[in-house]
Amino acid sequence: HLAESGGGSVQAGGSLRLSCAQSGPPYMSFRNKCVAWFRQAPGKEREGVASILLYGGDTYYADSVKGRFTISTDDDKTTVALQMNSLKPEDTALYYCAARVSSSCNSGTFDERFFSTWGQGTQVTVSS
Repeated sequence: HLAESGGGSVQAGGSLRLSCAQSGPPYMSFRNKCVAWFRQAPGKEREGVASILLYGGDTYYADSVKGRFTISTDDDKTTVALQMNSLKPEDTALYYCAARVSSSCNSGTFDERFFSTWGQGTQVTVSS
């Protein structure tokens, strides 16, 4: 089970921090997973934003967010954060967290079919 939080409304240039909290059987927290953030703007297809391999730390970013967004996890690997700085109006979207038990993040390709578990999403709105 995945639950996103932290969305909201900000002006261009501002920052937001999204969180994806994982819950489930305790043994699951010891299994390596790829966790990713996707987003979907109105009228557009869902696109991958960033991903992280929980044990290993490999991270991947879409070109559109490199240098502005940072994905990270906490020590117990139950929460994945997306720090979003220098936000732009085009970052406005519904942001989803997705995960899959895996030893890799599929070489950083944001293929939705790779991920088996999805959250409900959190809205991010950036005004100009």
